[in-house]
Amino acid sequence: MPTFALNFSRPAGQIISQYYNFLRLGFEGYQRIHSACYDVCEDLVKALNKFELFEFIFDGNRETGIPAISWRIKPGVELPFSLYDLADRLRTRGWLVPAYSLPTSGKEIVIQRILVKQGFTADLANLLIADFQRSLDFLNSHPTAQCTADDAQSFDHSGR
Repeated sequence: MPTFALNFSRPAGQIISQYYNFLRLGFEGYQRIHSACYDVCEDLVKALNKFELFEFIFDGNRETGIPAISWRIKPGVELPFSLYDLADRLRTRGWLVPAYSLPTSGKEIVIQRILVKQGFTADLANLLIADFQRSLDFLNSHPTAQCTADDAQSFDHSGR
């Protein structure tokens, strides 16, 4: 093509930096980065499975998607807290593991998710799992009224 242009309604600095990184790292470099992300994601799934509380909606399978995990509380498991409570408790430890309900046809289903990005190492994943354990222990020993979507604070991109 004789010309190349980026047209976005937002600044394109992140896109341009991705192009630069791709040129600098090459395909093999990007492959190593993403492979490491998938490895950490797989470790997180194994660790979260040990709690025997969660049903995975997506388990970060490298063959079918991105290095991300989403889950809900297993049907039939009764807990004295909701995923909103767990997200709030994890936030007190510095983690942003959001809980939210699905769109209209599934709004009664509340899920949490983790997206594993570059720089999220196995050591950080171990710290997160330790904080999951602390949070679950706290919530089980301090039952309160469960948070709902209306009670939970969540981030949106509106700037409000």
